[in-house]
Amino acid sequence: MPHVDSLALVTPDRPTCLTIGGFDGVHRGHQQVVVSLVGAASRRHFRTAVLSFFPLPKQVVGNGEPRFYLTSPDDRARLLQQLGIDLVVTLPFDQQLREMRATDFVDLLLERLDLREIWVGPDFALGYQREGDVDFLKKQGQAKGFEVCTVDFFRLAAGNPLAGRGPIVSSSLIRQALREGRLQDANHWLGRPYRIAGQVVHGDQRGRSLGFPTANLSVWEEQVMPARGVYAGCAWLDNERRPAAVNIGVRPTVTAGETLTVEAHLIDLDCDLYGKDLAVDLYAPIRPEFRFDSREALTAQMARDVEEARQVFLSAPAWGG
Repeated sequence: MPHVDSLALVTPDRPTCLTIGGFDGVHRGHQQVVVSLVGAASRRHFRTAVLSFFPLPKQVVGNGEPRFYLTSPDDRARLLQQLGIDLVVTLPFDQQLREMRATDFVDLLLERLDLREIWVGPDFALGYQREGDVDFLKKQGQAKGFEVCTVDFFRLAAGNPLAGRGPIVSSSLIRQALREGRLQDANHWLGRPYRIAGQVVHGDQRGRSLGFPTANLSVWEEQVMPARGVYAGCAWLDNERRPAAVNIGVRPTVTAGETLTVEAHLIDLDCDLYGKDLAVDLYAPIRPEFRFDSREALTAQMARDVEEARQVFLSAPAWGG
């Protein structure tokens, strides 16, 4: 039972170290909290747990921004478990949860998780209108028998030593970098390549007709897409890492539409991929998307793109699948 959507499914049979938050992207700031929690829990032989939400409160309270998420709930749980988390609880953020008072929320955690420690950032708050801030939790902990541990924000090192500490790493910062085409920044803050995954579906075979067959991915419609362009990366096929050139865009040379597509050309591989699940990790941008004057010019550029993607793959670290 490593990933559940209700606290009612959790058996309170083990003392638990818990952290709560959105954890979208499981970036280096999140990792700092989780690694600290896992280390403390290991010393005390406690269960490790993350409580998160879907949809995220910001999407419910705000305007419901399109293509907002860096990771799906299942991907988020997978990344957290790779860091040593035993249990991920993803609660639906509905009206009932939104209106729950902080005291009731704490009592629920104590009842369902046998809560002994809660690890949070300095700006954390839970419950109705964020009334359950860190000071509130510490008072609750003193009265009800659990500890509150705070972990400072993860900040980037400033480029100029005289400029002081850099900005705080956040999911919002990473979303902005991806949309602006700053993939290297996003990957640095994530601590890994940005991943897009989906099932391979039938396309119009235009890539094959140009000599570069592509796998067309049916991607999650709520995931952030990087700026349009061609990227070097890898594709994970049956747990095997393969070099790939990935196009994200509307293919202006061959179509007149505006439908965003994600197409991966798996270098030196030509086989039937239809129906398979494929994950693509983006390592580096190659070029922005633009319209070519002819199919011949497009084909020549695609050959250069593929060779550059191959070289990037060969020099990139072998990140895990």
